[in-house]
Amino acid sequence: LKPLWLKLRGTCSAVSRRAPFGLDHRLHICTGSSPTRPHQTAAAMMKKSSSLPGIMMLGCSKPKGNDSTFGKKNTLGFRLQHGAVDLHFGGPSSSEALNAAQLLRNPGWRQNAHASDALNRPASSPALEDVIPKNVRHPRVAPAWLKHDKQVLRFYGYFQEHVTESAVENSRYRQVSFMFFMEDGTLSIIETKVENSGIPQGQFLKRHRVPRDDGMGFVGPDDFRCGSLVTIYSRTYKVTGCDRFTRWFCEENGLDVGEDEPMVQDRWQQSYKFNKIAEKGGLPVTMQAQDAKIYCKFMTGQPPADTKMTQFLLNDGKVLRFKAFWDDPTLYGARVYFVVHYFLANNTVEVNEAHARNSGRDAYPVLLKRGPLYKRNTANAYPGMLVSDGGLYMPEDLKVGESISVWGRDVVLYECDDFTQKFYKEFNDLDQLASRIDVSEKPLRHLKLAPPPHNGIGTEEDSLINCEMIQPKAHKQDLAKLMVLSGENLRFEAKCVNGEAEDECRRFVISYLPDTDRTAVYEMPVRNSGHMGGKFREKSRIKNPETGKYFSLQDLYVGNTVTICSQPLQIIRADEHCLQFLEARPDEFPWANPAACARKLQPLFGEPELQDPAGVDPDLLKEVAASQGVNFVDHEMITF
Repeated sequence: LKPLWLKLRGTCSAVSRRAPFGLDHRLHICTGSSPTRPHQTAAAMMKKSSSLPGIMMLGCSKPKGNDSTFGKKNTLGFRLQHGAVDLHFGGPSSSEALNAAQLLRNPGWRQNAHASDALNRPASSPALEDVIPKNVRHPRVAPAWLKHDKQVLRFYGYFQEHVTESAVENSRYRQVSFMFFMEDGTLSIIETKVENSGIPQGQFLKRHRVPRDDGMGFVGPDDFRCGSLVTIYSRTYKVTGCDRFTRWFCEENGLDVGEDEPMVQDRWQQSYKFNKIAEKGGLPVTMQAQDAKIYCKFMTGQPPADTKMTQFLLNDGKVLRFKAFWDDPTLYGARVYFVVHYFLANNTVEVNEAHARNSGRDAYPVLLKRGPLYKRNTANAYPGMLVSDGGLYMPEDLKVGESISVWGRDVVLYECDDFTQKFYKEFNDLDQLASRIDVSEKPLRHLKLAPPPHNGIGTEEDSLINCEMIQPKAHKQDLAKLMVLSGENLRFEAKCVNGEAEDECRRFVISYLPDTDRTAVYEMPVRNSGHMGGKFREKSRIKNPETGKYFSLQDLYVGNTVTICSQPLQIIRADEHCLQFLEARPDEFPWANPAACARKLQPLFGEPELQDPAGVDPDLLKEVAASQGVNFVDHEMITF
């Protein structure tokens, strides 16, 4: 049997083919209702539109009738060999669907989900790919087009060109600039344009990679050096200089570009420059023309030219500036710095003091107001009496490194500015900066007074604290050291080795207290020695005359000789408690470190004297170690 929907579809299709009228008639046939007339159906369908006034609503209405019989539901599906299946009344919803439906009830479920993901995401540093876009990343090894982008090396030079059929010149020098682009190794040559030269100038060689004349590679920066010749396409160029960036770049990369050379000018360039200066009236007037002008003025009755006015018109605004100083020879006098101004308009001088901040001097800096400065100042006892002016200071009298007299003060000129240097270079070919004096003051070094020597009364710390403060305080002690090492007493036995026969039998006990670093010496009573036993040196901090510091535990070991009260005492042994105390601290006392002593015996393992199962005598071991270049002290022998 065919399914129900196929039967219905066939019925509707057949009716639609037979009836050539409207859609509404076919719907009625499919639903099983009685057909109506065409004009009635059209009138029913062409109703007024409720959304757009004046527009008739076309017929697309829902079919009328029993929907349970012929109506097709939206949730109706079909499966082969199973028939119709209602998808709406399927199985129970999954947990994921229920969770999704629960989330959709909250309008801000998307923001909450993103916030929870951000909190649960593990903290990690952002990668470079997440921060920098791809189009702005730099490679680890930058290529030449990126590393040397927009960097151009510029060299200056010229080449000589032969000129034929010219009465003015037989050759000319054409100035060019070599532009080397480092991003791709290309080279271009540009010729400087000259006005009315009659030569097509500008781009002389287009930018490209230029092969060397010998065919070995291409032209590079190392082929250009000031004063050298470069051959490009069978034309030889002379390199004369380079710009500042090119010189800096070559120096940074270890390339020697040499010193700049002056540009060469041919005869045409010299004549062209001379003619341009003459056209603009830049040439000086000849002596014959000057004499003729003066003669004409006398002939016409004109007064002679005013020399001072001429000097003023030519040199107005031109001032020579010098820096100077004067050493005040009076008591408590100091060095005073000045600025000397020499006005070329009327040969007057002005001297101002150069005050520094917080110098303590008055606010008015003028030492000498503007006026003529004479080398010798004299007083005229009789008014109207003719006397010499004492010699006026002229520009040639002011030289850096020399002194001038300013009303009895010897003011030394030690520097000048750039305009003054240029003026003297052109005026009398004098280099003022060559005699410049360095007046920078040396940094002050404050000497700290040494404390007075100890007079022997009390401790040295107590005497020193009286020199450091008005109200002395007690010297601070190491409380931790006192609490840990309180009651410890390390005793060493010593003998006197001053070379006197009567002192050889004397024995001493050196007592060291590690809690306060104090040392005491007691002499042991020896019968019939002639010396009374008892206290030899009072318990206190004693300085070691060899090091200048107080005796420490590292200075006391068996075999060492110490000087106490001007008596050399050689330590010969120590008691058992002292040895155990020192061996318990091998880092502080290296002579009592068994591991260090054993390492010093490694060069002696092959000696036959050390293979004796009965042991070896300490004196023999010390002799064998000395023969192998290993020095042992007596305390190390005891530790080993």
